[in-house]
Amino acid sequence: MPSMVLRAPRIQTRGMLTRRTLLTSAVAAVAGSRLAIDQAAAASASALSRAVVVRAGDDRTKTHLTLLGVTPFDVKVSTEDSGGALFLCEHRNMGKGGPVRHLHFEQDEWFSPVAGEFLFEVGDETFRLRPGDSLFAPRRVPHRWACVSDPGTMLIALQPAGTVEQFFKTLGALSSRPTPETLAGIFAAHGMQVLGPPLEIR
Repeated sequence: MPSMVLRAPRIQTRGMLTRRTLLTSAVAAVAGSRLAIDQAAAASASALSRAVVVRAGDDRTKTHLTLLGVTPFDVKVSTEDSGGALFLCEHRNMGKGGPVRHLHFEQDEWFSPVAGEFLFEVGDETFRLRPGDSLFAPRRVPHRWACVSDPGTMLIALQPAGTVEQFFKTLGALSSRPTPETLAGIFAAHGMQVLGPPLEIR
């Protein structure tokens, strides 16, 4: 009989600890969900509440950047339009070539050619895209691409927007091609990591 009396509190205590752990986990999950909802609400509140039209050949910000002084670059959906949820741009009339191999730590990227032909390398896979095709490159997966026709035009979207719009503005402001070290620093300042050279186009 005494042994039964000694065992009962232990079982009861273990049960109380289990319930407390479950309750703590549930509260943490609710708090996490609430934080996500609050962040989404904040983004929504800072986004526009009406449609935005950007005509063909136009730029949402009216800046008409050229990347490295060559490739026309137009913003179609700005970071502010979506409250930071989405950034959409159009690379127009680009010649052969493309960016260095890199990855985005916090952004997914989507590509869709409008004109010309493009070669993509995502992870260890290679794809060839033509007008009407699209490709989704998940965050944290190394990738690079290149226009293999001349000229080529492509729509590119990133979500969340992060600071990629400022990244393109920084590139657009350069008066000459940056050194590899400078370019890697610009990538790093905007949540990306340079991992290798651009694709070779013959």
